[in-house]
Amino acid sequence: MHLPARPDLETLTLKKDPFLAVLPQGHPLVSYEKVPVEAFAGEPFMLLEKGGRAEITHLFEENNVKPDIRFITWDDYSIMSMVEKGLGLSILPELILRYIPYKIEIRELSVPTYRTIAFAVRSGAGTSAAVRKFTEYLKYRD
Repeated sequence: MHLPARPDLETLTLKKDPFLAVLPQGHPLVSYEKVPVEAFAGEPFMLLEKGGRAEITHLFEENNVKPDIRFITWDDYSIMSMVEKGLGLSILPELILRYIPYKIEIRELSVPTYRTIAFAVRSGAGTSAAVRKFTEYLKYRD
């Protein structure tokens, strides 16, 4: 899961997953090595959001940027397909963007933004021996 987690869960951080700009091929912003967050202002935008406020919404608010949000979904493949067709821009996590068949451009953001991915288990005595052992392994995996 990604953090923050519910208070009844114990978590162990696994990875900080950076968010990256997702652009159609040939878009003017592909000339940037790191896309300025301000460049999304007024641009047609596809927002990845699954209930509640997304990290990207927070990024835009912090930087006083107002993209033209055209579509909100939790389906990252739909977003990549729409970006490929030139319907807008997006910002997606790096792990989603690995090994994709879409003809899109991916760039870093000028303001590094991450989601934190964690392993979570219920707090308390109900944890099985296998889960406890796996949790111990995760602590020493690096």
